[in-house]
Amino acid sequence: MQSTYPVRLDGAVDGHLSRWLWLVKWLLVIPHVLVLAVLWLGTVLSTLAAGFAILFTGRYPRRLFEYNVGVMRWTWRVGFYASSAFATDRYPPFSLHPDPTYPADFAVDYPEHLSRTLVLVKWWLLALPHYVIVAVFAGGLHIGAGSGLVAILALVAVVILAVTGTYPRPLFDFLMGCERWCFRVLAYAALMRDEYPPFRLDQGGTDPGSTAVFPVPPAEASG
Repeated sequence: MQSTYPVRLDGAVDGHLSRWLWLVKWLLVIPHVLVLAVLWLGTVLSTLAAGFAILFTGRYPRRLFEYNVGVMRWTWRVGFYASSAFATDRYPPFSLHPDPTYPADFAVDYPEHLSRTLVLVKWWLLALPHYVIVAVFAGGLHIGAGSGLVAILALVAVVILAVTGTYPRPLFDFLMGCERWCFRVLAYAALMRDEYPPFRLDQGGTDPGSTAVFPVPPAEASG
């Protein structure tokens, strides 16, 4: 039986996608990009503070944890809409909180205890092999940067959508596997879990550790 990982990333393709809206989504998400730039600065600072807290107490302050998960969730929704998948036409909410009505979600199980020793090495030394893979998927270590294999394949997917009216399900499943890998490494590097991310491409819209909270519509999409 395939083991699950306590970092979960999910997404579902809209049943009816516009053939051409993807051409302007980069423009539509500019407000999100501006807000996220500020929020990610907060995430860097909160992760640094959490690292010291873990070093001395073995615990990740819950408020900082929830904030960081929220920023990553927000980032994933924007990527799912505009760059990493183009798999929904629903505009992302300006929110850090879970929204079971939105077709993309991200969650990390809160750890009751974290290793004080690992906090010193896991974000740079232990994660190095994963960083190489993430750099290929994301075009660098900044997830959602809009380059790399994920961005190229997402563009291929929407070109196919524009020509045929159908979003290619196998390509979507592969994109989800790549993004799932990247976000697992992101959460590990942000000191949120001690479990080492698996070298495994878990493809498909629903994470192996998730119970889908939204229906997965058919892959066919037209508009």
